[in-house]
Amino acid sequence: MATTLAETVLPGSPLTGQPLDRDEAERLANVLKALADPTRLRLLSLVQASDHGEACVCELTEPLGISQPTVSHHLRILADAGLLQREKRGVWAYYRLVPGTLTTIAGLLTPPRRRGRRSAARR
Repeated sequence: MATTLAETVLPGSPLTGQPLDRDEAERLANVLKALADPTRLRLLSLVQASDHGEACVCELTEPLGISQPTVSHHLRILADAGLLQREKRGVWAYYRLVPGTLTTIAGLLTPPRRRGRRSAARR
């Protein structure tokens, strides 16, 4: 079973001021590698924008202009990285974003000082 991003990145790790151990760094690097591909970024946006926040593989091939096996390959990488959840229904697989994933990533990439200012500015 894939590790979720919340399990991958602990509150005291990466860019929050605490050093990463080797395992945490490897898990986070895998998540960032999964995101570092234009096709996978487009897939995430297509899934998020789909009705009910989920999409079938069959719905994603045409917008991307690539074959179903290639779409499935990219979706598997995103699911293995903990970014997408997969649910099999009949012969098709449906994907949805793991709740809170993009917010968690945004938080990791925001330096700690800026996080505090941003929260204070919203109040």
